[in-house]
Order: sequence, then structure tokens, then C-alpha cells
Amino acid sequence: ARAEAADLATTINVQGMHCVSCARKIAGHLQAVPEAGPVAVDVATGKVTVPPRSQAAPSPRSLWEAVERAGYK
Repeated sequence: ARAEAADLATTINVQGMHCVSCARKIAGHLQAVPEAGPVAVDVATGKVTVPPRSQAAPSPRSLWEAVERAGYK
């Protein structure tokens, strides 16, 4: 996974995400990160965007770890 910060949202490129089931699994793990807001997943591009829940944005490391716990890179 690679993260790029755009404003306060973070976009992650996820390898191996090919279907809606994959997207739901990844989104669930990311939404469990305390500072993460509603996750937007684009299966076609393999990108996931995670805005902050409040003023404090989640750290890219915590998001990468959540993606890895879901079984993706």
C-alpha cells in the first residue's frame, strides 16, 4: 500500500483488490482506525480514500497496517 495525502484525506493504492467483497473487507478494517472517517473505495482503480473523522487525520502508518490486517498490500 502507498499513501498520498491530499488535503486532510489520505488516498491509498491497494494491490489485489478486485471485487466488491474485497472493497468491503478493506473498508471495514480502515473504518476501525479511530481517526478514519467514511471510506470511499474505487475497485476499478484500486484506490481507497480515507478522510479524517474530525480535525485529526489518521496516520498513513495506521491505515497501511489496517490494509495489511485485511490481507492486502
